[in-house]
Amino acid sequence: MMITLKMKQAKKNQEQTEAGTKRLSIRDKLLIKEVQEMEENLPTTCEVTFNDPSCLHQFSLTVTPDTGFWQGGRFRFSVSVPDEYNIVPPKVVCNTKLYHPNITEVGEVCLSLLRQSSYDSMGWAPTRKLKDVIWGLNSLFTDLLNFDDPLNVEAAEHYARDKESFKVKVKEFVQLHAKR
Repeated sequence: MMITLKMKQAKKNQEQTEAGTKRLSIRDKLLIKEVQEMEENLPTTCEVTFNDPSCLHQFSLTVTPDTGFWQGGRFRFSVSVPDEYNIVPPKVVCNTKLYHPNITEVGEVCLSLLRQSSYDSMGWAPTRKLKDVIWGLNSLFTDLLNFDDPLNVEAAEHYARDKESFKVKVKEFVQLHAKR
C-alpha cells in the first residue's frame, strides 16, 4: 500500500515537472522567432542587449530619444519575459531615474499594453509581440506620452501647472541620471 502511494506521488511530481518544462519551451520557441523580428524592426532610437545570448527571456533596452523633453538622455529598461508568455505580458522596469508622468522615479512603467487587463482594448493580448513592447516604450518619450493617465501624478501636475518649469526639471534629471 505504501509503495503504491509513493509511486503515485512520484508520477504526479514527474508530470508537474514535465508540464512546467513544456510551458517554458513554448515561451522559448516564441522568443526565438520574436527576438529576431524585434531586432529587425527596432526604432533607430532603441538598442537591445542580451547579457546572456542563450537567455532570450531577460534583456535590456536602451532608449535614446532624439526629440522631445528627454532628448539627450539615455534610458535603460530591464525586460523580463515570464514563463506564461504570451498569455501574460513581459515585466518592464526603468533602471534610469527620470522625471516622467508615465514612469515613476523607482522605475514602474505605465504603458497600457503591459497591463494584463485594461479598460480600453489597448491592454496585453496574446497577439502582441516583443516588438510592440519596444515600440511602446520608445513612444513613451514621444506620441504615447500621457499626462491624462499618469503614474507619476506629481510630474503630470507639474506639467499642467508650469510647462517651462517641468522642462527644466526633466533636463536636470537627464543631466544627473541619463546623460549620454
